[in-house]
Amino acid sequence: MERLDKLIELLLVENREQNLISKPSEEQIWLRHVADSAQLLRFVPRETSGPWLDLGTGAGFPGLVVAALRPELPMVLVESRARRVEWLQRAIEAMDLKNCQVEGKRLEQVSPFEARIISARAFAPLPKLLRLSAPFSTSSTTYLLPKGRSAAQELAELPARQRKMFHVEQSLTGSDAGIIVSR
Repeated sequence: MERLDKLIELLLVENREQNLISKPSEEQIWLRHVADSAQLLRFVPRETSGPWLDLGTGAGFPGLVVAALRPELPMVLVESRARRVEWLQRAIEAMDLKNCQVEGKRLEQVSPFEARIISARAFAPLPKLLRLSAPFSTSSTTYLLPKGRSAAQELAELPARQRKMFHVEQSLTGSDAGIIVSR
């Protein structure tokens, strides 16, 4: 909990300098960002050893939250915007997250590795996300993609072959929000 408190403290200070999260969501930061990120762990067996790949991590959600809650699980955050990369590196250091690293480049430039978990909160539309993440995916990779209200629609728009690989789970933090999860 101490690490998450530190994350919130750092985030609120940095949010004055760069728009990491919306101003209105600052008041609901624990529910809107921390709990929303942490809920993804319900789909990850305790024995999962990683690595976890978080695409377009932005302010560090869900990556920093998961890294704080599961310090034994290697976490790779991908973020291409330099100011956010700098902030993420400072946050990782301040939170003492030895399991977490940042790839400060576009996903297409990251050397592929076999990711056990791939998450993305607001990275790209589902077809593009799947195409870009394919070099990191194996038959044992689990996708955890919070998509909000658009989850069912984005899934329905995939070709049938891809669509059958996923399902939508109800978010615990939003009655109209869904999480696309691989089968």
